[in-house]
Amino acid sequence: MIAVPPQRSLIPEGAPFSPEQRAWLDGFFGAVLAAQSGIAVADMPGAVTTGPDQPAGPTLADNDEAPWHDPSMGIDERLALAKDRPLAPRLMAAMAQQDCGQCGYNCADYANALFHGKEERLTLCAPGGKETARMLKALAQEIGQDGTAATTSPAAQAKDAPTEVGQPTAAAGLPGRSRDNPVAARFLSRRRLNGEKSAKTTWHVEFDLSGSGLDYIAGDSFGVVPRNQAGLADQIIALLGARPEALIDGKSLRDRLIEDVSLGTPPDSLFQLLSYLSTGDLRRKARALANGEDPDGDAATLDVLAVLYKFQGIRPGAEAFLEALDPLQPRLYSISSSHKANPGRISLTVDTVRYRIGARDRLGVASTFLGERIAEGEELKVYVQKAHGFRLPENGETPVIMVGPGTGVAPFRAFLQERKAESASGRNWLFFGHQHRDHDFFYEEEFAAMRESGLLTRLSLAWSRDAEGKFYVQDRMREVGADLWRWLAEGAHFYVCGDAKRMARDVERALVDIVAQWGARSTEEAASFVNGLKKAGRYQADVY
Repeated sequence: MIAVPPQRSLIPEGAPFSPEQRAWLDGFFGAVLAAQSGIAVADMPGAVTTGPDQPAGPTLADNDEAPWHDPSMGIDERLALAKDRPLAPRLMAAMAQQDCGQCGYNCADYANALFHGKEERLTLCAPGGKETARMLKALAQEIGQDGTAATTSPAAQAKDAPTEVGQPTAAAGLPGRSRDNPVAARFLSRRRLNGEKSAKTTWHVEFDLSGSGLDYIAGDSFGVVPRNQAGLADQIIALLGARPEALIDGKSLRDRLIEDVSLGTPPDSLFQLLSYLSTGDLRRKARALANGEDPDGDAATLDVLAVLYKFQGIRPGAEAFLEALDPLQPRLYSISSSHKANPGRISLTVDTVRYRIGARDRLGVASTFLGERIAEGEELKVYVQKAHGFRLPENGETPVIMVGPGTGVAPFRAFLQERKAESASGRNWLFFGHQHRDHDFFYEEEFAAMRESGLLTRLSLAWSRDAEGKFYVQDRMREVGADLWRWLAEGAHFYVCGDAKRMARDVERALVDIVAQWGARSTEEAASFVNGLKKAGRYQADVY
């Protein structure tokens, strides 16, 4: 063990605690920090242990010990941190580090499943996109080269056991409990949450689960299997010069394009197919794009339809074309309701994705499917994705602090409904923010009622476009830092949901600053304290 240097009292002199309470809190937080400072053999790079000092088996990926396990890092930075590590950790570093569950695993379990050959699909990391798929394809060439992936020690197999997000598990094999086994649910309704003058379009959407056999816990996510726009499929069929009713694997070409394949970011295999069918300059460009190059500087703007326009005149056969495309991936959304408060129903909070490139509007597949295209009463395929470390505290007396700007407020609406349904006595503090108070205050009346009833102890708001300078939730946190620190000192759990690249990182940075200022700590000690909250399950994130 590494000795922990003496530290100043973690509790400020002016904090309203008795000497006995102060001593207890100092001891508790000191123990958390001391636990972080210990280094066990199992934690050291290059070893999985069967006993206290007995390395055995290959080193596998581990979320807790990965320095690259940070969704705000770019892939190059993550891979640089992992470059001298064994293969499984490097596979993990290529992923988006969000533990979003869209692949059916958390990041470490996906890497370990690939390493052991339990999973062969290399394109499941939706947030990582094409750059992750390309890197996994390159790294996958090393699998089994040293013989370690073929047979593993009992300890390595135990470490590779999937968490509740990973697959396969007993729950994942049940209908509606994994992306590979969805069930049908009925779409009930949608209502717009922001005003007409808002820069965004956000929907509250509801589903009927009564015939699906599904339930869920606040903090879980809901998987939706969307469908592509029929008009987009028709344009692609026209450029292919194909018949929409042509049967391919028992379904018409048109239905396959709408229901089965991704029409977004084109995979390398599509460019490879086009290179086989073209000559001259077009073949050179297709090969370059297949190899990750950008000969015309437009690779980032291409979707499948744009590729067909770019290589207009080249008409692959419909069957070969479909085989070259990626499968249409389900989308995961944080659930914004409590099953205990709304049995048989589930709701989501969905931002419509819409942007323009050149003369074409590009539409988010699932967001516009839910917000515009699916009809009330229509059925769709869905599943519940169990949360990985995003749960309310077991003790209902524990206070909670929730930071969720924009659609990040979704799981905290569920948390508040759950706390009410359970008659939990713990205090609840919500930080919410968006662009304009008049147009973007989601669930305003509900939160006002929760404040009135005492369920929502505090509601702290931040509007980034209502004043001359931009003001975000992390700025509001700093303003009320003394109170926020007091809640933490009293045992509060801290939650954040939303954008992984910037918001979640800025919120964590603000929390470190608050702990340093009001907890009488250096920046390094404050960062260690926040990491201790994470280790203890008191700091949880749901980021995307």
